[in-house]
Amino acid sequence: MTAEVETIRSVEVPTKMVHGPGAIKNLAEIVESLGASRPMLITDKGVAEAGLLDEARKHLGDAFVFDGVRANPDIELVSEATELYKSEGCDGLVALGGGSSMDTAKSVGVLIAHGGDSIADFDDGGTPISVRVPPLVTIPTTSGTGSEVTLWAVILDRKRGIKFNVGGTPLIGAYVALIDPELTLGLPRRITAATGMDALSHGIECYTCDFHQPFNDAASLAAIELSAKWLRIAVEDGSNLEARTHMAHAATFGGLAYGTESAGAAHAMSQSAGGVHDCPHGELTARVLGPVCEYNAPADPERYARVAQAMGVNVHGMSHMEAAEAGIEELYKLTEDVGIPSMEELGFSEDEIPLLAKIAYEDPQTVGNPREVTADDYAEIYRNTFPRGR
Repeated sequence: MTAEVETIRSVEVPTKMVHGPGAIKNLAEIVESLGASRPMLITDKGVAEAGLLDEARKHLGDAFVFDGVRANPDIELVSEATELYKSEGCDGLVALGGGSSMDTAKSVGVLIAHGGDSIADFDDGGTPISVRVPPLVTIPTTSGTGSEVTLWAVILDRKRGIKFNVGGTPLIGAYVALIDPELTLGLPRRITAATGMDALSHGIECYTCDFHQPFNDAASLAAIELSAKWLRIAVEDGSNLEARTHMAHAATFGGLAYGTESAGAAHAMSQSAGGVHDCPHGELTARVLGPVCEYNAPADPERYARVAQAMGVNVHGMSHMEAAEAGIEELYKLTEDVGIPSMEELGFSEDEIPLLAKIAYEDPQTVGNPREVTADDYAEIYRNTFPRGR
């Protein structure tokens, strides 16, 4: 019997990961080693008010601080930060915060490296990224997006009402990710839940998507196992450093699982819908993830059965499909246990389903879904995200 020939694939991780409680103390040494003497420190006002900006500056030399990042960063924000980078004579980037700060910093880096006018020009499929971004250090203060190691930035185009992807290349990746779980100890319960579910969603979607491959599979399963075991604990006791550490690792594993390709329908839905209503990405992804898994499981029950195992479900004696269904039930239970808001609470109504389905179908992450999905299928999945759907 002739073995099936595997398609040639590649994995490239351009980011050095420095991790552990207290890792922030290495910041000055790291920035200096990258040759940056006046980095731009990009963050948001919430991080500053929590005292984390002051903590970072204690371990950083001369830096220009930009604390104007807002949730779901848009084209205009990136342009504003880029102009300040140039006028302040900066020569590197430090991103301190959640995915919004890190995506903003990556996007600023792209414009600086290429001399571009608008990050919209680098929308996936537009102007290619051909030059590596300036020295970039990412410091996550949440445990979810994995943006500290992903090869993507997600930016909002308010005029078109959509989010778009920039990247898909190691040239946009951080030089160093500084992962200090102590920075997440003060994270509010709701943000802990939302970001943790985002880490879980990266693991599940990247493990089951059409582009899965062995090296990313390992990272995906680690993200799932850690999130399923530790997220409830981190939500219930935000001061538990062990839980915070494991969730920090889960987020980074989820980011590594992403690689250079797309995830699937859940991210197509949450990313596109996030351009319609300005709501937290992690909460929206968590709310659509269960219905997407229900739709997808028949296409690859064996992989979804393995997801169930990673989530701690006892699948002994079950068929692959039975195990897959048990795993999905556990996913729904976790979503409720950590308090993810309903679609209505996130600002959506069933009247919007046709619009939401259309833009989800047009999102490039649809391509990675393990089961073919049409606009009508997306509409049905969206109906299942509302209470009557299950």
